[in-house]
Amino acid sequence: MSLKEIISKPDLLLRGHSACPGCPSTIALRMALKALGEKTILVIPASCSSVYQGVYPGVSFNVITYNVAFASAAAVASGIKRALTKKGYTDVNVVAWGGDGGLVDIGLATVSGAAERGEDIIVICYDNEAYMNTGIQRSGATPPGAWTTTTWAGKTEIKKPMPFILLDHGVRYVATTSVGYPIDIYNKVKKAASFRGEGLRYIHILAPDPPGWRFDSSLTIELGRLAVETGFWPLWEAEVIGGKIKFRLTPPSTTLIDPSKRVPLERFIEKQGRFRAMKEWHAEKLRQQMELYWELVRAFLSLSSGE
Repeated sequence: MSLKEIISKPDLLLRGHSACPGCPSTIALRMALKALGEKTILVIPASCSSVYQGVYPGVSFNVITYNVAFASAAAVASGIKRALTKKGYTDVNVVAWGGDGGLVDIGLATVSGAAERGEDIIVICYDNEAYMNTGIQRSGATPPGAWTTTTWAGKTEIKKPMPFILLDHGVRYVATTSVGYPIDIYNKVKKAASFRGEGLRYIHILAPDPPGWRFDSSLTIELGRLAVETGFWPLWEAEVIGGKIKFRLTPPSTTLIDPSKRVPLERFIEKQGRFRAMKEWHAEKLRQQMELYWELVRAFLSLSSGE
């Protein structure tokens, strides 16, 4: 489906939200809701999304929305879905929608529990690589060398490989995407919704954040693309069927398994103020992170092909 056709679909994220200019979360949510349709319930932990919903008494989310405690989104979503199923409402998408703070860190236990139980929900993380809503503190998803208010000299640890962690849970569908590729977001959310009734589905969206990453708000889409083109963020999807994994890279990452095909990483780093204090050992750690992610990609591709 073309971007023009997607845009023509009804908007369920309405005007009047109070997100920052260039907010990646609103871009991702707009695409996700177009894919999911009006029979959708959002469950949102403490996050930017729980704040920018609108200015009282107005609201910009045109779907049923529950705002819940930080750690509980996947557990609440599981309960809602089970209650709907009990009452015979089997055509509703129940979605835990949150940032890396609420789903990768504080909410990981309930996401893991829902995945292990095979709950019939979709979990979507918009990953802006820090706790942006509470003041740009470091999260497990923050990459090496990045400045935050709690890593003023640059984070020293690599980014938690959350999508691979969920894939290791054996959930029905796992995918990565980026706000730089809105059609990819739409297609993968649509695909996740098509597996309703088959267990948990997880989508991880890289979401460059202007205030936290320290770049001009006009560059959100460009940085979302550069993250992929440099190999910093591989795009892939995986289906688990009968205990077997069907794993594949998705464009443009299909050719980027070859490092020579990638845009130089410096093109991505130089546009972000959060990396201004980066030292060479930080850069080496970042390259190690990227290589780990691509080694995991290679391993799952090999496993999928039966090699």
